[in-house]
Amino acid sequence: MNEPYLAHGVTLTFAWFVAINAAMCAVTTLVAPSVLRAGQSRSPRFWMTLRLLPALTAVLFALALFVPSYWRYEPRESVEGFDFTLTLIAAAGALLVGAALLRGLRAWLGARARIRDWMRHAEPVAIAPTDVPAYAIDAPQPMIALAGVLRPTLLVTRGLIDALTPAELDAAVAHEIGHQRSFDNLKRLAMRAAPDLLTLTPSARAIERRWAAAAEHAADRIGGPGDTETTAARCALASALVKVARLTPVVLPPTDPISALISGGEIASRVQTLLSDCRDSSSARTAWATPLAAVAAGTLALVVAYAPLLRSLHEVTEFLVRALP
Repeated sequence: MNEPYLAHGVTLTFAWFVAINAAMCAVTTLVAPSVLRAGQSRSPRFWMTLRLLPALTAVLFALALFVPSYWRYEPRESVEGFDFTLTLIAAAGALLVGAALLRGLRAWLGARARIRDWMRHAEPVAIAPTDVPAYAIDAPQPMIALAGVLRPTLLVTRGLIDALTPAELDAAVAHEIGHQRSFDNLKRLAMRAAPDLLTLTPSARAIERRWAAAAEHAADRIGGPGDTETTAARCALASALVKVARLTPVVLPPTDPISALISGGEIASRVQTLLSDCRDSSSARTAWATPLAAVAAGTLALVVAYAPLLRSLHEVTEFLVRALP
């Protein structure tokens, strides 16, 4: 194994990761204000894609383009020597990834500690038809939440079980099952652990808040069959939202991998939507037609131009390495 060759490749991979990451963070920061002003009704997929765009683009570029380019075109016999500037940039990339992993670990451990504290005096409880284990817990404030990433658990405070009617409790459980089906806790953790510079900006927090609100609206709609499709179920969930909001002065932070009933805020907007009988599901299907066509066309173009692109990327890399001070 040629250690200098591999070390140089790793250094360049991290350097490209930082460069693409910084460029996409700049673009996202520039477009975020206008998108946030105009995108109140956009889907949670849109906001999550926007939030993870810098990290995903940088990772895909580094692994799907640069690594194959380096492996194919970089001579193994003559590897460039140590370059201080390049190594410094690569170290910044490694630090970026390490900090992201640490943020994700802290969020996960924090949620785990909170769940462990809640579960000390928890008792299994049968509420609504669901395969998710449900427990009645004691907590300072009334709460119903879906906790956990790999093995989600439904947690309901005893006071809230008493405060809600059976119909309201069933509707609230259906809402949390909507979060489970969308893997929202995993998405929260992914945004928390995104290795990007966007994390340091107010735009990241604004996008995450918008995602949380959109995810709550989506969970209001995608409960089990018949749960939120009928007027009675929508009214029950709206009533549960109002009751929980009145009883809960403080909500869980949206960065934790825990989905509480009112963690996304916008209670008035959600209640208004739930009480409205107007819902056009066909528009959601149509809205995905154009993006999917664009992705298919882009994928086809990338496949056709992949080999020439790898060679061009290698040439650009060689030029930039020589140009670095």
